[in-house]
Amino acid sequence: MKKPNIGILTFPISEAGNIPLSNLVDLLQPLSNEIYLITGNDGYTFFKDDRRIHAYGIKHEMGANIFTRILRYIYAQLSISYKLAKITRNINSWIFFIGGDTLVLPMLTAKLLRKKVVLAFAGSSVQTLESAGDSLSKWEKILSKINVVLSNRIVVYSPNLIQQWNLEKYRNKISIAHEHFLDFNKFEIKKKLKERNNLVGYIGRLSEEKGVLNFVRAIPEILKERNDMEFLIGGDGQLRGEIEKYISGKNLNDKVKLAGWIPHEKLPDYLNELKLVVLPSFTEGLPNIMLEAMACGTPVLATPVGAIPDVITDGETGFIMENNSPECIARNVIRALNHPNLERIAENARALVEREFTYEKAVEKWREVLENYLRVK
Repeated sequence: MKKPNIGILTFPISEAGNIPLSNLVDLLQPLSNEIYLITGNDGYTFFKDDRRIHAYGIKHEMGANIFTRILRYIYAQLSISYKLAKITRNINSWIFFIGGDTLVLPMLTAKLLRKKVVLAFAGSSVQTLESAGDSLSKWEKILSKINVVLSNRIVVYSPNLIQQWNLEKYRNKISIAHEHFLDFNKFEIKKKLKERNNLVGYIGRLSEEKGVLNFVRAIPEILKERNDMEFLIGGDGQLRGEIEKYISGKNLNDKVKLAGWIPHEKLPDYLNELKLVVLPSFTEGLPNIMLEAMACGTPVLATPVGAIPDVITDGETGFIMENNSPECIARNVIRALNHPNLERIAENARALVEREFTYEKAVEKWREVLENYLRVK
């Protein structure tokens, strides 16, 4: 069978989306003839000069109130639909990726032009908004349901997500695959766990769905038990000001370092300084930072959401906490750091990601998706 021309489409993304999108492009390279990409904002800046693909970009800014947010969101969808219609004759099939679960106008455009569409969930836009208490989440839920119905194929990271994201009705067109693979020469153990300081960290977006505020609020409770601890918060987002205010208000500036956004190439250095990474998310797909930490020999403590329980077995390859309340986070941070076999857990975690998250395994999963996908009538 001749290799297809594949289109990838995302909502305009921030810098955090560049790595998963780049990974997907890498995986589709051996499976496709040509790759076309519609994205925006940091995503387009990142890919516009990439000779592996044909990149098309739009710009999007979130409005200051609900009215302007809705107008700009509709305009972004119209812009994406226009670009899709303009180039789609060159494309055999489309993959809707980051934020694609609610892009109904581009989905309708692709279907009217008789193109097959894979809806690949990098996360749940609906659950992200629900976690933030956003009033638009109910409308996003309707849009997402429409796209789920219209898509030819649905891709999720884990069977666990079928139930978590209310996709049980569509099992017959669901495939399990992900775009996660690691460069184990880059993400490696540079400093043994016993040689590291008592530094606990969070690295990721500073946004509601990540539960980072609860982690910050857990710090005073942790210090009551372990005053020898220090903390690192890496990342940026809309909660940065609130986090800074809390840290100052609790006189924690000498205990907590705000590192800001950490470039991906510097992540291994940061991860090799940490004794524990905490992921207190309300909702997740399959977090890259979890796998990268494990590859660097850094134990991970996380909530049991998304595909996390597929990777972390409590007390064997990491730690799972019951929920992300500040009290629960504090209790489990102490539990993890006091574990007598912490170094063995770190070794187990490294072995697991070396075995399961290779480029070759990820390509094979996507090969299976596309073979099923192209057979869908």
